[in-house]
Amino acid sequence: MPQIAQLGETYASQIFWIILIFGSIFFVVGKGMVPKVMETVSMRDTQIADDLAAAEAARNQADAEEEAWRTRENENRAKAQAIIAEAKATSAKATEVRLAEAGVQIDARLAEADARIATARDSALDEIETVASDAASDIVKRIAGVDVSANAARTAVKGALNG
Repeated sequence: MPQIAQLGETYASQIFWIILIFGSIFFVVGKGMVPKVMETVSMRDTQIADDLAAAEAARNQADAEEEAWRTRENENRAKAQAIIAEAKATSAKATEVRLAEAGVQIDARLAEADARIATARDSALDEIETVASDAASDIVKRIAGVDVSANAARTAVKGALNG
């Protein structure tokens, strides 16, 4: 069969051109493009690793700065608490001194008031005795018709008021 005899020549030519085309594609892609792609991937991996290292360093620095800030804040808080405690103590002492001074003034006023009350009470009792002795002498004079001296009437009223 003549078709079978042509197979070797036809297929040999096609196989040659397929090998030539695939070989050129292999060399163009395999030797030209793949190394560039691999270099790009390698540069990308290097860049990612560098970025991760920079991020880790930045995070460590931020952690260190945060710790320093917390330490400063705790120190400042402690100083503020000490200032507040000192102010409270000073205020308490000042208040205590003012209260003591006010207590002394109040005690002095109370003593003066007690003296005035005692004087007023004594004066009122003297007036009551005088009025009562005058009233008693008038009552005795009107009822009994006897004249009683002012001293006797006063002595009788004092005895009645005290007893």
